[in-house]
Amino acid sequence: MQNFDKSFLINKAEKKVSEIFREMELIRDINQEKVLQAFQDHKVGEEHFYTVSGYGHDDMGRGVIDKVYAQVFNCEAAVVRNHFVSGTHALACGFFGILRNGDKLVSVAGRPYDTLEEVIGLRGDKKSSLKGHGVDYTEVPLKNDSEVDLEKLEKTIDETITMAFIQRSRGYSLRKPLDIQNIAEIIDIIKKKNPECICFVDNCYGEFTEALEPTEVGADLIAGSLIKNPGGGIVETGGYIAGREKFVKLAADRLTAPGIGTKGGAMLNQSRLILQGLFMAPSIVHEALKGSVLTSQVFLDQGFKTMPLPDEIRTDIIQAVVFEDREKLINFCKTVQCYSPVDSYLTPVPDTVPGYDDEIIMAAGTFIEGSTIELSADGPLREPYVAYIQGGLNYAHVKLVLNGILSRI
Repeated sequence: MQNFDKSFLINKAEKKVSEIFREMELIRDINQEKVLQAFQDHKVGEEHFYTVSGYGHDDMGRGVIDKVYAQVFNCEAAVVRNHFVSGTHALACGFFGILRNGDKLVSVAGRPYDTLEEVIGLRGDKKSSLKGHGVDYTEVPLKNDSEVDLEKLEKTIDETITMAFIQRSRGYSLRKPLDIQNIAEIIDIIKKKNPECICFVDNCYGEFTEALEPTEVGADLIAGSLIKNPGGGIVETGGYIAGREKFVKLAADRLTAPGIGTKGGAMLNQSRLILQGLFMAPSIVHEALKGSVLTSQVFLDQGFKTMPLPDEIRTDIIQAVVFEDREKLINFCKTVQCYSPVDSYLTPVPDTVPGYDDEIIMAAGTFIEGSTIELSADGPLREPYVAYIQGGLNYAHVKLVLNGILSRI
């Protein structure tokens, strides 16, 4: 009877969001057509799956992957590599590849994601950071701790600002993620004040959630991780940078070396996975978004604060649930782990994680370590004790996890 009660609650929530699901299918179909067209236009063939070793000078797959990504993101160039360790690494290559001593960087949406704090030099070993290399940094505080302060942004941008950093997703915060319309408005303000300012968007968690990407509304550069949305749940590691060719080249020179740039680096039998993952990505992201909407509705029905709400625009795959209680957050993550396909028998415990200041509790029973397009949940052990749920390779799994959570919490 108890299982029936939990299933009834989930089915009731599902009926409330059924129309939202249908609208999301339109976005999936637009993005799937966009990806398919890029594969066809660049004549992706079996020869692009072959691997080479050493310097990788004759790696055919590497070149076609870059071209396909550039077309999908409707921009001049892209560098897509398994050599990127993470999304943070891709972003760092963009920063260090472009910015020089005396340049100025501004974060337009308040304090950036935790792992970028050491990259910038806000904490940690400052000698190896942007600040340590002579790059000046400032940030535009959020308005009401929630939204980008457009008025303050307009006052901050002047001819001395070299780069504006725009973080699309919320990170470990409760600020609103930036949808494409927000990003377009931010870029418009920046370019009117300083046309030469480079607009660099952290696109992590955002790919294929909307019908347009930041590069289609004026972003000069974007970066992301292949074990998030664009990897489709099967790419084992890597990241990408895409945008204006001159900036992509500088970032690629930072990843490899000047003179090598995008022309070297054996793909080590990963080209097929990267291409196949990209082809799968629009549908996989759609499944994850459906799971996020349902999760929001289920917890909202149970009296919890959820962000975003079920009917709000989805511009990333992250769903936040505010518990206001340390033990509830820990128990939530333990339950998600218990209903994972991998390592379900393990119990997550709070611990320190490289790149983060607070202890983190992570539930990640994933096939690929750290893959956040697979269903996972985590959160820093600090007030207001928020669980950040992301991913889900299939909607049915999300429903099973929700059933288990309702039974235990």
